[in-house]
Amino acid sequence: MSVTEIQLFQLLKAKLGDREAEYLVSYVKSEVKNEFDNKKDVLATKEDVANSKAEIIKWMFLFWIGQVAVTVGIVYTFINK
Repeated sequence: MSVTEIQLFQLLKAKLGDREAEYLVSYVKSEVKNEFDNKKDVLATKEDVANSKAEIIKWMFLFWIGQVAVTVGIVYTFINK
């Protein structure tokens, strides 16, 4: 048991008794572990952020190239008329 669990157990033991307090502490601990296990797959790592950043930069450059091509085409059209 960790310090927090022991403190929780001591608080609950005074109100509920030994067995019920121990059961409640173990239940809370298992629920916290289950919640962490469910959410740890969703957490982003530094590698995920770096990959996303690289993808965003790539698409930004492609967008800029497209915008420059459209702008040059419009300017060229106005110059030739």
